Amino acid sequence: MRKEKTVQTVVFAGMAITGLSGCVVNISDNGTGRAEAVPPPVPMMCNAAPAQDRVGNDATQAMGEAILKDSGARSLRWGPPNAAWTMDYRDDRVNVRYDAKMTIVEITCG
Repeated sequence: MRKEKTVQTVVFAGMAITGLSGCVVNISDNGTGRAEAVPPPVPMMCNAAPAQDRVGNDATQAMGEAILKDSGARSLRWGPPNAAWTMDYRDDRVNVRYDAKMTIVEITCG
């Protein structure tokens, strides 16, 4: 009975610590001696406008990397011809559609 009680205590303590791990606040004194909350990192957002000059180019890995950099997106989704896409929208993703000749026909965010 005692061993079972100890196991329950350890499991409960682990669950409590895990639950509180999401409550951590990042604090820095920034060299001032006063503690200040550090703002969260700025999320990467897609902006397809700077990449529009890539339409008409070949759909290659190098071109995909350039589009990703130009758009500021975190991820890239290729859209082959006649393919169905999910409707999930992501602010940090750039979509690149290409035709049967592997030519880029559309660059959008989402």
